[in-house]
Amino acid sequence: MFLVIGHSDIAVQLAKWCSERRPTRLIGLASMLQIEDEIGDCEILPLPQPMAASALPDGGQKPTAVIVIDVDVLEDEQALPTLRERWPGTPILCEKTVGGDLESVDKIDANDIITAAYKEKVRAWERHAGATVLESYIRHLPEQSNVAIFCHDNPDPDALSSALAMYELVAFFGHKPTIYHGGMIEHQQNQAMVRLLEIPLRRILLDWELEDVLNEAECIITVDFHQPGANNILPPDCVPHIIIDHHTSDKAVTADVAFLRPEYSATSSLIANLLMNMSLEMTPRLATALSFGLRTDTLSFTRSFNQVDLRALMWLNTWVDDELLQSIQAPLRSPETLESYREALATMVQKDGLVLAPIKNLVRRDDLAQVADFLFATSNTDLVVVYGIQRQKMLLSARSRREHLHVGMALSKEFPNGQAGGHRVMAGGQVLLSNLGFEVGHEHEESQEAILSAFTERMLELFSRGAEE
Repeated sequence: MFLVIGHSDIAVQLAKWCSERRPTRLIGLASMLQIEDEIGDCEILPLPQPMAASALPDGGQKPTAVIVIDVDVLEDEQALPTLRERWPGTPILCEKTVGGDLESVDKIDANDIITAAYKEKVRAWERHAGATVLESYIRHLPEQSNVAIFCHDNPDPDALSSALAMYELVAFFGHKPTIYHGGMIEHQQNQAMVRLLEIPLRRILLDWELEDVLNEAECIITVDFHQPGANNILPPDCVPHIIIDHHTSDKAVTADVAFLRPEYSATSSLIANLLMNMSLEMTPRLATALSFGLRTDTLSFTRSFNQVDLRALMWLNTWVDDELLQSIQAPLRSPETLESYREALATMVQKDGLVLAPIKNLVRRDDLAQVADFLFATSNTDLVVVYGIQRQKMLLSARSRREHLHVGMALSKEFPNGQAGGHRVMAGGQVLLSNLGFEVGHEHEESQEAILSAFTERMLELFSRGAEE
């Protein structure tokens, strides 16, 4: 039995809701109770005057929970201690202003709830306004415009799904979209995602190819990054028309339309919230892509996520193809990836919760992220950095759960100009070996082992316990 103490509209509505779950008793002042509709399996006890908490009728039954809505039903100045003494072990819920501080009583701050409701309404206006601006901009491009959609190098699921969403939106308005990227798509899940969802991608290798694309595009859109030239194929002086990203920026961003929303844990989540207010019809293919992008960036909602991300996931779940999603999530690993695991386990350095794992002869860049996630799920580990050398660059992937460390900012400060960065709990980078002090013309001129060893020492200096503070 739920015991609801109160007579206001909130008390009556709550009693009605509780009665749909189990028998409920509503106790309030008769002069204040106004009940017009049936409220289900709820016994109503109108009191002629306030009553002591110790004398409240309970029918000889211990309540499952006691919920105090209107404290003026009780004549006690300190009602909570009496209620707790009468029903020890029973959950008690009340408004924060009710007198009598007890650790065993759950309290709600009505002002916080009202403030949250106002904030949510403002966010809804922002989503609607943002969707209107984005939709209007694309709709009013010249007829059948060439639209170039750029992912960052070696695009991950968040970038791929965001690019696909923009591709579908641009095509919906009658334009000609193309998705471009630099680097490689090597992670087995990413390859499966591109193949199974049939994401149309074009990889750009040569400068003249990029120059032609930029010259022919009436509109340039970037997804999941906002700084041209930093881990992407765009030239640093390029000014995109539309930027959509969830990463933070410490520099001014120039674009006709810019959505930089760090409150979202993934660009997929940001785009899903925009699409809620747009005329593009959601499909299982697009919903599955966005859902996978969101799940990947939050590690299946086990790291850094917000209410807006949950809203996006719940909305997308209506259309998600579960069988297709499972096929993307569980692809076969390659022998090269297994070799990266073996190498990391053989060479890793552990110190006070820090794990550093150099990988010699790195074949697939995306192995770094897989190995980092694997090592991060180790007891007594709160920071992991996995790294290897490719094409005269030190590639790295980091994971952190240290309370006072923003690993993305720490790496960005250590390796500026877009060479590294990311979030508080997850980051990555690609640092030129020349910027690490190695003048390397060909990889065989410097041993990988010596370079990796020097980088390990640098990471130890940066992230040893206390150093990052």
